[in-house]
Amino acid sequence: MHTVNTGNLLYLCGRKIILCLLLAAFMLPAYGQRVNQGNYNFYEFQQKSYYFGITLGYNTSTYTPFRSKDFIYSDSIRAIESIKGPGFNLGIVTNLKIGDYFDFRFLPTLSFAERNLRYNKSSRLTSFSQRRVESVFVEMPFQFRYKSAPYKDKRLFVIAGIKYSFDVASDSRARQAETLVKISPHDFAIEYGAGIQFFFPYFIFSPEFKVSHGIGNTLLFNPNLEESTVLEKILSRTFTISVHFEG
Repeated sequence: MHTVNTGNLLYLCGRKIILCLLLAAFMLPAYGQRVNQGNYNFYEFQQKSYYFGITLGYNTSTYTPFRSKDFIYSDSIRAIESIKGPGFNLGIVTNLKIGDYFDFRFLPTLSFAERNLRYNKSSRLTSFSQRRVESVFVEMPFQFRYKSAPYKDKRLFVIAGIKYSFDVASDSRARQAETLVKISPHDFAIEYGAGIQFFFPYFIFSPEFKVSHGIGNTLLFNPNLEESTVLEKILSRTFTISVHFEG
């Protein structure tokens, strides 16, 4: 049984915002070509074919658990739900221009995240148990970015790409993990998001939000552990708000 939580609400709101910004980004080029005044700082950066920067971010991460067919035969586990946890990101931005409106971006990032799985149980001794996963990810996102035409040193943009993550703090091989649900340290995800660029004399400031959906099963199955056998797979999900400083 899945429960509706704040992470799901953020995901739904994020999709609506992305659609609105995407529509605006495709409508602005024609308008921006007619109104080029005020783009003083933009033209200084327009001469560069590539540039670098740093990124800082706040994230909320969660799991999407899928129950297995063995779940209905369990006498002790009544429900499985995921509880989101906070985290933050620190990374480097590498941006390569492809024409006037597209960029290819590589953002190696160190990400700290927390995610929880809670099992609601029917035992009289305990009503639930919780698997807390604290991770330190080395992330390698590859993204394409589409930007609108500039207007008064501002540009809207949308992004899409893929990401590989490796959890250097994973306890999947520790001996004490034999009694815990094991989570793979490897993960692949698709990402999409949107943001806006502000061009200043010496740098570009870009607030951005993005949603990451895991596409690989991160559950390491353990046939001797009931908390594992009631699950078919576990996918990751992350919502991130970032600010980039580039120049």
